[in-house]
Amino acid sequence: MPRTIRVINPNSSVTVTQGIDAALAPLRLDGGPAITCHTLHDAPPGIQSEADIIKVLPQLAAFIHAHESDSSAFVIGCFSDPGLAMAREASAHPVLGIGESGMMSALIQGQRAGVIAIQPASIPRHLRSWGAMGVTSRIAGERALGLDVEALADEQRTWDRLLTVGRQLRDEDQADVLILGCAGMPHYQHSLSQALDMPVVEPCRAATGMALTAACLAMQD
Repeated sequence: MPRTIRVINPNSSVTVTQGIDAALAPLRLDGGPAITCHTLHDAPPGIQSEADIIKVLPQLAAFIHAHESDSSAFVIGCFSDPGLAMAREASAHPVLGIGESGMMSALIQGQRAGVIAIQPASIPRHLRSWGAMGVTSRIAGERALGLDVEALADEQRTWDRLLTVGRQLRDEDQADVLILGCAGMPHYQHSLSQALDMPVVEPCRAATGMALTAACLAMQD
């Protein structure tokens, strides 16, 4: 029986993949499914536009096809959930997007979710997703750090922006739970939650946790 959950970073940043892999360590259970993280090396360096999404779709489809027989679930590790509907059509296994999963996790922890995007251009894309999910009435707001994927490597600058934007969402927009709107920030989750005294959802962990539940239950059938 397939027992591997495959988490796909649909950009070419190995650093982002390594960060995701480290963040998922607590979910690797003795006797549980393996959790492996993969980089699409020929993809754009970051998924920051609809054009980037279009470029990555063939590679995402090819990866799922190549690993369908030895996987128990797939996680698309980009907050814009590129190719999520296509991947679900292509696979008989659960396919989870971190944007959708992150929002679902947030809405069981608070009434009004605030989303921290990395770029303003991402926000309209995310808003379309929240509309499709039917949850816009529970979105307190979405604000951007104004940093690209490469700039996230400057940890002090990123932390300062996370604090500023998080406080704005909490104090001005009245969010009572926050979502990190990028796969490249998992190591800030707990520190930000403590600094702001509110729940902070890391979407890769949220999605992989849901995939783990599905895979473990399937192993009992």
